[in-house]
Amino acid sequence: MSAVPPEAEPTDTTPTPDRTASTDRFGFVVVSNRLPVDRVVDEDGTEGWRHSPGGLVTALEPVMRANDGAWVGWAGQPDVDLDPFENDGIHIVPVPLSDAEIEEYYEGFSNDTLWPLYHDVIEQPTYHRDWWNAYRRVNQRFAEAAAAVADQDAVVWVQDYQLQLVPQLIRELRPDVTIGFFNHIPFPPVGIYAQLPWRSQIIDGLLGADVIGFQRYDDASNFLRAVRHIKGHTTKGAIVDVPVDDPDAPRSRRGITVRHVEARHFPISIDAESYEDIARRPEVQARAREIREGLGNPKTVLLGVDRLDYTKGIGHRIKAFGELLEDGRIDVEDATLVQVASPSRERVDTYKALRDEIELTVGRINGDLGTISHQPISYLHHGYPREEMVALYLAADVMLVTALRDGMNLVAKEYVASRFDNQGVLILSEFAGAADELRQALLVNPHDIGALKDAIVRAMQMPQRERATRMRALRKRVRDNDVARWSRSFIEALDRHAPGGGIDPEATDPGDEHVDELAQTTPVEARDA
Repeated sequence: MSAVPPEAEPTDTTPTPDRTASTDRFGFVVVSNRLPVDRVVDEDGTEGWRHSPGGLVTALEPVMRANDGAWVGWAGQPDVDLDPFENDGIHIVPVPLSDAEIEEYYEGFSNDTLWPLYHDVIEQPTYHRDWWNAYRRVNQRFAEAAAAVADQDAVVWVQDYQLQLVPQLIRELRPDVTIGFFNHIPFPPVGIYAQLPWRSQIIDGLLGADVIGFQRYDDASNFLRAVRHIKGHTTKGAIVDVPVDDPDAPRSRRGITVRHVEARHFPISIDAESYEDIARRPEVQARAREIREGLGNPKTVLLGVDRLDYTKGIGHRIKAFGELLEDGRIDVEDATLVQVASPSRERVDTYKALRDEIELTVGRINGDLGTISHQPISYLHHGYPREEMVALYLAADVMLVTALRDGMNLVAKEYVASRFDNQGVLILSEFAGAADELRQALLVNPHDIGALKDAIVRAMQMPQRERATRMRALRKRVRDNDVARWSRSFIEALDRHAPGGGIDPEATDPGDEHVDELAQTTPVEARDA
């Protein structure tokens, strides 16, 4: 049997849903770059929709269904203007983007400016004023779409780095609503963030929210430092005093009227129970055995699952594995590394070059070290449905998550949730947000190839009892801190800011004391003037 999983069938779609009136209003609105569904057109011209892949959709779908909410986002195709509609219990509000806007706002400013900047400049960001102007225009369009469907005193939850101006734009359009923003990727140290020519405008956009969420404590701390350093605003623990022209607003210690904005970490998670349920299915377990048989039943199957992105450290893990084979510390017949690298941003030159580099390295290792009966690396440049991924998780003895910088990395949690047998070893980069929670993994610095090699060998040789002890602890952590808890904690924070709720400006997060800095410095923007 083949070890290569079948690709997801693009024809697994639902029929075109009934259109609904654009005048509908909703008390809970999510705004993200992409909708939770993709528009597809069959060969016969029939239009349909299929669920989009990705951690954001997985995290928010249960929340949307529970709250009968609306989701505002792009449908995934250029130059398509669609009416709002209902799909699987969620009201969908498509926002159109032109091909030029996709190139400048999404591929340009979002993914060639913000993405590398926020990931510690692993690749050099590119700064173009035309890209920035497109980013502003598109953010305005998203804000207007959200404002149009939000009911009086609604809650609007904006998602991720592509839409950082939207909170303030919504506040200008709809001051009655409560606004949240969650940043799914890292927020860089102020010394890196300050390189951005539009650093002040981005902070202003984010401070339009009532609650700003980050994956890690360090990300929230970096943002608060940027607020103090660049804007000169006062912070107290997790609370930012944003000056407002409102005589009825509370006054800060400086005697000026302010609006309180809460900025803290809310680590995202997964629906752990659903992954375990899939893993317990007999057909999924049979598929896991089939995968191992197709690989030649090696003693150890190692697995990497990533978008093809330079932040994921794919090259680092392949290099470490190749050196272990060359050194003779691993017998080529005893181990197989399965690397799933799903396509990502294929029109961006940096990603084209990365794919060429990875595939060249894989080809060299397989050519130099493989045998007639066995290839050491099985490289798959595809995306797969969830059931197939769970089968891969069950087939893998060692999971390699070697991100150079990652907001969270839900793959690590998916692997843990799937291992109901309490087997398998997780090797996890200390630069992934998941490392803050999954302390029983083998934590590594992926830049240290020697230490990464040692961790791989240790994982392969780990006694079964230690594997089980570590995995039980990891599974408890993932079950206790699932996506429902993440969304509940964020919504509870938003509720404190809703009309009549209010927030105590003296309240601080128990972990935020060391960022409680009352002494203010002259803001960068004032020094630049």
